[in-house]
Amino acid sequence: MSPLAREVEALLFLSSEPVCVADLAEVTGCSAQDVDGALAELAVAFAPGERGLLLRELAGGWTLVSAPEAEDAARQLLAKPRTPPLTPAQAETLAIVAYLQPVSRPEITRIRGVSADSAAGTLLERGLIEESGRSQFGAVLYRTTPLFLKLFGLAEVADLPDPGQWDPTPDEEADLRERLLKAGDLRAGAGSAPHRLGEGETFGAAVEGSPAGDGGGSDGVEGSPAGDDASVVELACQPA
Repeated sequence: MSPLAREVEALLFLSSEPVCVADLAEVTGCSAQDVDGALAELAVAFAPGERGLLLRELAGGWTLVSAPEAEDAARQLLAKPRTPPLTPAQAETLAIVAYLQPVSRPEITRIRGVSADSAAGTLLERGLIEESGRSQFGAVLYRTTPLFLKLFGLAEVADLPDPGQWDPTPDEEADLRERLLKAGDLRAGAGSAPHRLGEGETFGAAVEGSPAGDGGGSDGVEGSPAGDDASVVELACQPA
């Protein structure tokens, strides 16, 4: 089979809709006549009885369809319930575990700003993450599983993309900082003005300066379960 015929085969496999000759010619950089010749090669390769797929001309374009003899088995396979895609919260949590593993829920909560309990629980059920011991504060640590590597096409965790390529520029970082501070002011509402962290000031330093009984305890950490001493201690002791 010619290189062009193999390329056209790949394009038809990837497309969920029939592709016309003009579009195939445009994306391959070949003439319509050459594409017709490639389609003729595919028609021979996918002749009835040769393979599990057939080449069909439908709705003004070309597509690959399953052979009739595979219909019953295909119906049974596609009738099985499919796993829904990850929600943004689950995807964020999975990314944090993948890059920082082993990592605890309190750490994930601190990074995301909201509770990670529900998202982490779903990832555990799906087999994308698993427990990996406990931290010095007693919190459960999580890591990714071989299923995660398989689904994301990775040979090992080291093959993950370098997050440094998405680092913000100084201007973007300053803009993000200002937006976060404004968001904090809005959430404070009609109450007293929130403490605005200065350059280099850490969360722990800000808490030390708060007066006793001002609510600077676990209620200030969104998503922290009341009475979860390990979570509160771990959050407070994390480096900024």
